[in-house]
Amino acid sequence: METSNKVTIKVETTVQKPVAEVWKYWTESQHITNWSFASDDWHAPNAENDLRAGGRFLTRMEAKDGSFGFDFGGAYDEVKPNEFIAYTLDDGRKVTITFNSQDNETKIIETFEAEATNPVEMQEAGWQAFLDNFKKYSESL
Repeated sequence: METSNKVTIKVETTVQKPVAEVWKYWTESQHITNWSFASDDWHAPNAENDLRAGGRFLTRMEAKDGSFGFDFGGAYDEVKPNEFIAYTLDDGRKVTITFNSQDNETKIIETFEAEATNPVEMQEAGWQAFLDNFKKYSESL
């Protein structure tokens, strides 16, 4: 298989909150640090977010036991408040997030280009875990 063939993965969830609230929880740094990790043994001690086309974002993710950590960052390509975000990760992969308002709930659809190191199923499960954590956090507020 050629390396130029990109696999795109889609994950989604529905949050029982209006889109304006969901947008705030997704984009404001003080909220990002409360949900941007896949499991309870991880945390996000820092998040920076310049939410505009050309702006950058960076979230630090670490295992709570200090055994591992990494920075998740990139640059925004397009931002439509309460509707759509497109960005390019620092490794060059593209990500889009759509926020569909449905009465007092919001459907989030996130698509991303898979990386070549880990199995596609593992990446899909990991990104879905982030979305599930976001849903849990958002609905608890």
